[in-house]
Order: sequence, then structure tokens, then C-alpha cells
Amino acid sequence: MPKRKAPPRPTKAELAILSILWRRGPSTVRDVHAALREPVGYTTVLKLLQIMTDKGLVTRDERSRTHIYRAAVSEATTQGQLVSDLVDRAFGGSSVALVLQALSTTPASRDELEQIRRLLDQRKGDKP
Repeated sequence: MPKRKAPPRPTKAELAILSILWRRGPSTVRDVHAALREPVGYTTVLKLLQIMTDKGLVTRDERSRTHIYRAAVSEATTQGQLVSDLVDRAFGGSSVALVLQALSTTPASRDELEQIRRLLDQRKGDKP
């Protein structure tokens, strides 16, 4: 069975659209256009969604007059792909360097530190 090719890394504009689709679920061009924070023209949003469909980032339901777009990739998969790329490109493959930089740049809240501790404890338990 052939291995599925990972979808391409989304651009900043495509990521903004995916974020809307992850949050709102299936949406029309008009829905996405209205939800965008940056002032972008309707036809620009339409063109981006068409490009994203060709790239495999979204799917389009054409059964009704108004097409409905859905994210074809999960938020977790996309975040993992982006983080992995960042670790490779900016931190020489070191997750530790990424975490240290992230925590020194933007201090974590008490709750976030507790979540990190729980994750580290879980990872410690997973390894012999």
C-alpha cells in the first residue's frame, strides 16, 4: 500500500483560513470571509480556497449552489508538521532548544508549567 504524501505546509493566509474551518467547521466562502480578522477581499478568499482545494488542504462540497469548504487536515497534524519543520530549520533538529527558546521568550503561566510537568512525567513513565 503506497504511503500517503503529507499535505503541503500552509502559507500564513492559508493557515488563517484553516483556523477558521477548524473552529467553525464546514463553511462557505462568505462565512470564511466574514470571520477573517485581516481585511481581505471576497474574491481573494475564494481564490485561496480554490488553491487550498487543489493542494489538498481543504475539500469542497459542490452539491448545492453555495459550495461548502471543510479542512482536509486536522489542526494537530498541521501543528505537528509546522513544529517539526521549525525544529529542523531553526533549531538544528533539537526539540530541547525549541522548548528552551519558547519558554525564555514567552514565560509560561503556572497552569502551563503544570501541564508541561505532567507531560514530562508521562514521557518518563513511557521509557524503560
